[in-house]
Amino acid sequence: MNSGDTAWVLVSAALVLFMTPGLALFYGGMVRAKSVLAVMMQNFVAMGVVTVLWAVVAFSLAFGHDAGGGIIGNLGLAGLAHTARSLPGFHGLTVSPLAVMAFQMMFAIITAALISGGIVDRTRFWGFVVLICAWTLLVYAPLAHWVFSPGGWLAHHGVLDFAGGTVVEIDSGFSTLAVVLVLGRRRGWPKEQMLPHSVPLSLLGAGILWFGWFGFNAGSALGANAVAVHAFVNTQLAAAAGLIGWIGFEQVREKYPTTLGAASGAVAAMVAITPCAGYVAPMAALLIGLLGGVICAAAVRVKFRLGYDDSLDVLGVHGVGGLVGMVLLGLFATRSVDPAGANGLFEGAGGAHFFAWELLAAVVAAAYAFAMTWVIAKVVDRTVGLRVSPEDETQGLDLALHAETAYSLGTGGRFGG
Repeated sequence: MNSGDTAWVLVSAALVLFMTPGLALFYGGMVRAKSVLAVMMQNFVAMGVVTVLWAVVAFSLAFGHDAGGGIIGNLGLAGLAHTARSLPGFHGLTVSPLAVMAFQMMFAIITAALISGGIVDRTRFWGFVVLICAWTLLVYAPLAHWVFSPGGWLAHHGVLDFAGGTVVEIDSGFSTLAVVLVLGRRRGWPKEQMLPHSVPLSLLGAGILWFGWFGFNAGSALGANAVAVHAFVNTQLAAAAGLIGWIGFEQVREKYPTTLGAASGAVAAMVAITPCAGYVAPMAALLIGLLGGVICAAAVRVKFRLGYDDSLDVLGVHGVGGLVGMVLLGLFATRSVDPAGANGLFEGAGGAHFFAWELLAAVVAAAYAFAMTWVIAKVVDRTVGLRVSPEDETQGLDLALHAETAYSLGTGGRFGG
């Protein structure tokens, strides 16, 4: 075990965990004041329940010895058994397997938390908890096994995904779409304006996400090495280009750039660079970030034409951004950055085959995440219940579900949203 590599992975795990409170602020600022605590609570509860599930069984399903066909791992690592010694298929690992477990745990937490952004203002708390528990076991763990585990069927066919374009981004985006369709629209949407109650709060959250994303991407090198440096630099370059791309799109289309657009552009670009970070050259990262910002800015506006109420645009930013990243990885990947990677379509021989598998992985991840999550959401809705009553929705979820308010004025005063 290399102490420097292990230290970097542990620091990166902490950075990724810090992204979840950042996400809570990012989402919390974008909702009405009467439901800000409810969406923050959904993010924080994910840190609790996913941690326990991951340690008890989900990590084993994702990274245990393949149980057959590259579909799911066995229960050999359940309860964190044997994780002090080795991980199946991870040859040449220079960090503690337990450190890898902790790092991957943080990925599972924030992916579950991302779903909360699409379903704000109308979701029961305990319905959400049951949903993400079932989702972690039945959606996230299998996808992680397919792509991240050396025994997974997509990994076996050479699919590359450096830090979660499929497992985290496409997964969360299309899973959110499924839950949104089961829940239905918020009362009054889209006729009623539902403006962010605190854009500064969202900007602070976006800044924390940007900071944490260096651990998310560079930590995925699983060592303090040259690939980690490339991933770090590529993350910053992409985020900056995406910010410019999104506000440029706003300027051309709507005649003004917005602060929330700047934050969203950076996030969308970091989503797009996530699968590519350790496999592409820096100038390719700039282009990927720019395209991620522009394409996602266009994608978030589609919901008004199609009529699905993805409240905070999880599909438009994470689902579409993940698709953009996987497609562009198939074009721009180069072994000059990581010899263990692959050459994309623009790099010559073998690129067409690699590009085809990247496309297939993106499509399969989207289809599986949507279909399985839709089934889970339907079952939870008919048993525990997913949607709050019209009265609770009108009152606001902070008071109705948690008997709290985010803000008070004097004694007993409160914002109604």
